[in-house]
Amino acid sequence: MPALNIVLVEPEIPQNTGNVVRTCAATGARLHLVGPMGFSIDDRKLKRAGLDYWRLLDITLYESLPDFFSRNTGSFFYFSSKARRAHTAVSYPDGCYLVFGKETAGLPEELLLANEESCVRIPMIPDNRARCLNLSNSVAVGVYEVLRQWEFPGMLCEGELHRLSWK
Repeated sequence: MPALNIVLVEPEIPQNTGNVVRTCAATGARLHLVGPMGFSIDDRKLKRAGLDYWRLLDITLYESLPDFFSRNTGSFFYFSSKARRAHTAVSYPDGCYLVFGKETAGLPEELLLANEESCVRIPMIPDNRARCLNLSNSVAVGVYEVLRQWEFPGMLCEGELHRLSWK
């Protein structure tokens, strides 16, 4: 089964990270958390948002971006509202990393400039008041575009309705 990696760089809001935990657990994606973070990994808000999905999660923690890059290689895609290309305009290879920045500032400008060809954006209306999507929503959009391209490998793609008798 192909591997998908989600990278959160310096996340600040525990509920967002908890929602990303749930997305990663439900899709089999690996989660990489790069510090410093704006909360503790045992923060109750983080645990509550992730519900009981923590047991399904493959997670790795890093002290910093240099620590992350020293331990990982592959194809990196940097999600940013500053990117010129839509996230749907690229093909995502097995083992790729979708990299997302912190809620208040996104990814470091130097990182984006050094990797401009690997930067992608989620299209939005052309109004500066709509700066970006919520972090956990952005991760879900990115994850499901990759899985769609891969034809949802190993995933249950159909459900079953159960007729109940209401009396």
